[in-house]
Amino acid sequence: MRVAIAGGTGFIGKALTKALLERGDTVWIITRKKSSEHVASNTNIQFVTWDELERDSSPLESLDAIVNLSGESINQRWTASAKKRILHSRLWTAANVATLIKSLSNKPSVVINASGISAYGISQDEVFDEYSKTNVTDYLSEVVKQWEEAADSIPVERLVKLRIGVVLDAKGGAFPIMALPYRLFGGGKIGSGQQGLSWIHIEDMIGLILYCLDNETMRGPINASAPDPVSNDAFGRAIGHAMGRPHWFPVPSILMRLLFGEMATLLLDGQRAVPKKAQDNGYIFRYPNVQSAMRQLVGR
Repeated sequence: MRVAIAGGTGFIGKALTKALLERGDTVWIITRKKSSEHVASNTNIQFVTWDELERDSSPLESLDAIVNLSGESINQRWTASAKKRILHSRLWTAANVATLIKSLSNKPSVVINASGISAYGISQDEVFDEYSKTNVTDYLSEVVKQWEEAADSIPVERLVKLRIGVVLDAKGGAFPIMALPYRLFGGGKIGSGQQGLSWIHIEDMIGLILYCLDNETMRGPINASAPDPVSNDAFGRAIGHAMGRPHWFPVPSILMRLLFGEMATLLLDGQRAVPKKAQDNGYIFRYPNVQSAMRQLVGR
């Protein structure tokens, strides 16, 4: 399979590239700018910039798939300028993917476009699957709404909008920071502790993307989250149990808002989403519950 990845140098993108190469696929990494790091160590991987593709898209003729994981990190203080960058980066890349496909004579049959669980809005009580209504309740849910609308304009036979939860990996992403207080014997619930957390282990994140690439039944919104969404309190207790550390030091909401401003909503608010489509279509999670994930990530 010939696969192009926008955002292939990011946290998820690197893991996906590795998995694709291991199974013998050819990978094109689409970047904004090339750097000295973008030197292919494998004949099955190539790097290309959006500017180069605008001048000549022929190297990507006969692609089988495009995976769009691009987007400015939301893990920063949400100033007015940061909010603009976060939204613009997502709309810009989706528009570029649409333009690229229009320029190709032999078009890919599938595009997997990253999205977010925030599509459903904030809720403490509801559990959402892909057939639930989306809802704009805050900044992130508005970003996801516009992001998915931009993806809908991509002219492709099969579009997957991958609504990604918190991706857990021992060495990358947000999890090492989430686990740090427990390593220092200072872990505990954040705010009320009742806010929902939809998560997915990095191995299942990559496994689900590969499953979407290979199975034509996977289309439309797909929740990239484990079948076991939990509360913040339960998530923390699972970390503490796996590490043999106490779960006792609560962090008040007001402190989080003082430290992080509006971005504190990532920790203080949430929603519970379940991967109904993935399970209905036969995907089997390697880490279906938070206990199994924690044993692999930080278990003693």
